[in-house]
Amino acid sequence: MVPLNPTHPTPSDTGLLDALRADDPSTRLQAVLAVGTNPNPALIDALVARCAVESDFFVRDMLTWALTRLPADLTVPRLRVELGSGRAQARSQALHTLSKIGDRGVWPAITRSLLHDADDEVARSAWRTAVLLVPDGERTALAADLAAQLGRGDRTVQLSLSRALVALGDVVTDALRAARTSDDPTVGAHARATEQLLRDPEADFDAAVAEARRIVALGPGAVC
Repeated sequence: MVPLNPTHPTPSDTGLLDALRADDPSTRLQAVLAVGTNPNPALIDALVARCAVESDFFVRDMLTWALTRLPADLTVPRLRVELGSGRAQARSQALHTLSKIGDRGVWPAITRSLLHDADDEVARSAWRTAVLLVPDGERTALAADLAAQLGRGDRTVQLSLSRALVALGDVVTDALRAARTSDDPTVGAHARATEQLLRDPEADFDAAVAEARRIVALGPGAVC
């Protein structure tokens, strides 16, 4: 690995910082690539700050890669601060980057407020990060917390939640069984579709939802 510069930005770093703010996304992408190729802790704050406002998906993905190239003991504390940001993208991108770093010590920072964040992208990122970092003793509680949100959002949100629940494994069984009898037919159908994915992770989600809705519409006792 290229030696890290733990001091202050150099003149060449200043040029990279300017490029990070360029109007052209390809220029920003090349700047982040350069930072990640020659990682410098002096640029951590600039990378994290850019995550909060970057509009281009590919640049955001490269920002995450560049941050993972830096020492976790420097990046993780800075990213944890972002979890309390008032900007949804800052929270979401910090969660995504923390999931890539994989430091299990971050688990206490994945709070219920993040798991239930009003912004769907933040919540989805929190779900994915939580199932990766959750300690074994907290898996059942996390399953119940996630299952409480069954029926939330559009297809994309529901699929993300189902995948997170399935990733937890059999500890979700009781929570799903309880949710499928919900008075809300959307919740019940989502729970049944998730049970189908738990049995067969390769199952088609849309087909599972359609079948679950049919079963819910038939009423209790029609199909087990």
